[in-house]
Amino acid sequence: MTRMLLPLGVFVALVVLLLAGLQTADQRQIVQSPLIGKPVPDFALPSLHDGQRTIERGDLLGRPFVLNVWGSWCPSCRVEHPLITQMGREIDAPLVGLNWKDERPDALQWLSQFGDAWDFHIFDNPGGFGIDLGVYGAPETFLVDHTGTIRHKHIGPVTTESYDDLVARIRRLETEAES
Repeated sequence: MTRMLLPLGVFVALVVLLLAGLQTADQRQIVQSPLIGKPVPDFALPSLHDGQRTIERGDLLGRPFVLNVWGSWCPSCRVEHPLITQMGREIDAPLVGLNWKDERPDALQWLSQFGDAWDFHIFDNPGGFGIDLGVYGAPETFLVDHTGTIRHKHIGPVTTESYDDLVARIRRLETEAES
């Protein structure tokens, strides 16, 4: 009888751990980045559209901006794309795409197929800048103030539930920059 209870006890314990993990997974958008309140790491990377053009951290300073990490290989990026497009129309701050761990032809084809809502794209094929930002996986969205300080990080796709909060936050950053 004891021999039968041990496997049943192990099974119940695994189910409890699985359920606890699933509840934690729903909290992924509130995971805090250690970079909140710190400057965007230095970088010098090519533009996605023009590999001869280099974009550097200093090029982004002076205005708040949204940094959206995406890749053509990312199914969740396709899901969030209509909201990213809407955000690009509704905010004054630049919407910067960080094309992460992608192949240039694939990324350009994806933009041609689904539309390009971003003001410009940084091409991070090796993924080093994404790692410096603490990216867990695409998509992720960073809100950065006019001094280049990361003020908010949203992990996972932008959803209808998170959209209004992100837009309100970037508008507050725009107001702060004007003061």
